[in-house]
Amino acid sequence: MKINYRSEIDGLRAIAVGAVILYHAQISILGHNIFKGGFIGVDIFFVISGYLITSIILKELISTGSFSFRNFYERRIRRLLPALLLVMLASLPFAWFYLMPSDLIEFSKSIIYSLSFGSNFYFHYSGQEYGTTIGLYKPFLHTWSLSVEEQYYILFPILFFLVFKYFRKYLPQILILGLLASLGFADWTSRNYTSVSFYFLHTRMWELLAGSLLAYFEVKLGHRSKHKKLNLIFPSVGLFLIGYSILFFNDRMLHPSLYTLIPVIGVCLIIWFTQKNEIITKLLSTKLFVGIGLISYSMYLWHYPVFAFSRITYFTENNILRELLLMIIIFTLSIITYYFIERPARNRKFKFKYFFILIIISSLSILVFNMITVLENGFKNRYNNEYSEIYIKNNLFNRQLSEETKQYHKKFNNQKFQSTNKIKVLIIGNSHSVDLFNAFTQNKDLFKKYEFLQMGYNFINHTPDKEIKYLINTEKDKTFMQADILMISNYFIKDGSQKHLENFIKYFKDKKKIILTSNSNIYYTKNNYKGLNYLSLFDFYLLSNKDKKKFIDKDLSPKDIYKINNYYFNLRLKDKIKEINNRLNQISKKHDIKFLLKQDFQCQMKKKICYGATEEGIKIHWDTTHFTLEGAKFFGKKIYDLNWFKLN
Repeated sequence: MKINYRSEIDGLRAIAVGAVILYHAQISILGHNIFKGGFIGVDIFFVISGYLITSIILKELISTGSFSFRNFYERRIRRLLPALLLVMLASLPFAWFYLMPSDLIEFSKSIIYSLSFGSNFYFHYSGQEYGTTIGLYKPFLHTWSLSVEEQYYILFPILFFLVFKYFRKYLPQILILGLLASLGFADWTSRNYTSVSFYFLHTRMWELLAGSLLAYFEVKLGHRSKHKKLNLIFPSVGLFLIGYSILFFNDRMLHPSLYTLIPVIGVCLIIWFTQKNEIITKLLSTKLFVGIGLISYSMYLWHYPVFAFSRITYFTENNILRELLLMIIIFTLSIITYYFIERPARNRKFKFKYFFILIIISSLSILVFNMITVLENGFKNRYNNEYSEIYIKNNLFNRQLSEETKQYHKKFNNQKFQSTNKIKVLIIGNSHSVDLFNAFTQNKDLFKKYEFLQMGYNFINHTPDKEIKYLINTEKDKTFMQADILMISNYFIKDGSQKHLENFIKYFKDKKKIILTSNSNIYYTKNNYKGLNYLSLFDFYLLSNKDKKKFIDKDLSPKDIYKINNYYFNLRLKDKIKEINNRLNQISKKHDIKFLLKQDFQCQMKKKICYGATEEGIKIHWDTTHFTLEGAKFFGKKIYDLNWFKLN
């Protein structure tokens, strides 16, 4: 029984891969991520896979009375592995040149597990939460979904064959029961074990089984929907549900869960109700959609490592033209891969015996290289130990330090004030409010009279109408209502932000006690050093002085630490800091609220130092201005010792 080609399925693939790529591209306008629900593109792929694979198996079983596992797995190998191996091979040189030893080890492990069809397990058990900032720098994080599909391709045909042979009468009931059980697991696990729910097959199986049920009823009935009115309405409804999910879902919601039914039902409506002359079929069958759908697998494979390495090298940072260039590169690589790798690999004229030998040799070569990389601790001698030698305690990979601060802060998400006898302080602002919050909470034994929480607040990009709404909504927040004191800590580098700060103070000053803190110090940013990216001044100082001093940061002397701190002092943008803080001080005087100068705990002006290293020689910043966890702890102690946090 022949499988009829459906061009609209390729159109659906185009939407799926487009959504995923736009989500991972992190495209935003005025700080708003437009495609924040684009991750549901993977769920679209799962439904399509379930539909197509079940159609293949079921039609072969009905038409021949048997099923060739050999032919099935040969087709899967031809379909999946050649392009994946090419992307892995192409990524190795970039990983070698741009990843630090610890990150190269993680990269190699992800390759090894991906080749073993288990990268979803690796990313779960290594604690890599999908959607976090650090995940955007993991070139093969996206292979988790391929591993889920590969596990499905291994298990499902065997189980389906056994059910068909021995329990054929109950086949639809078993499929429905499996779908409901998996959906129930997904929803419950998303609430209790988020990572398990996201990465594992048993919580994704229901999406694949949704496609399987469509295939079963299509084969059993011999057709899909014949209801003309429904065929006109439901494909549009399906496309709306998918579009809504891409635009309005976000990575803070439970997923996969009952919410995920929205895009999954949307895909099912399109698969079941689209007919030859229906408008959505015509739209999805256009050359553009079908063309992108045909190369969608290659696009999915290429986009994540291309984006990851561009971020690692800061190739596209704040450069729209380079971001567009990346899209062109991904598109070009995908076309080349489709025509010169995917299509030839699927050609049955190329005998599978020789094809399989080539796959085995390529896989083993990649596997052996990456295993050696892990055993050799990321080949530290790539740098002749010049970098790793001076980084024993301090991490040169600043993104990891950044992620540590975010993960620490995340523990306090959605918390409410708990105490009845403490002064409740709500720290408000952007990421600099998180820095101050971390400083206090890591020293909670020193601030026993207070309970601290943090609330993100955007002091820019508000029209007057939206600003009033924003202020009213903020006032209604339960945590906000509980607070005794509002402490504003923000980076007021943009000109318009002070105006919105004043509006905030005017609105709340008669309702809450407000403390305004100054800007953090602003430092001159040094250029990259010998191919390394986004160094803090601490990093730059150690690396640029290593030949003279032979620094080992675990053994920094008090004299070395003084020189680092003096280096920070000399690289302050004094005029810029003074200008911003004078304006903030004027605002505080105008509205009669307390103003605290962060420079008091960040620097000792008489000694001509601004802290970039603790007394133990540990790095305080993970970029130009933000505190590491160690830095926040250090500054919290300084705040206490100086009695900086005064309420009277």
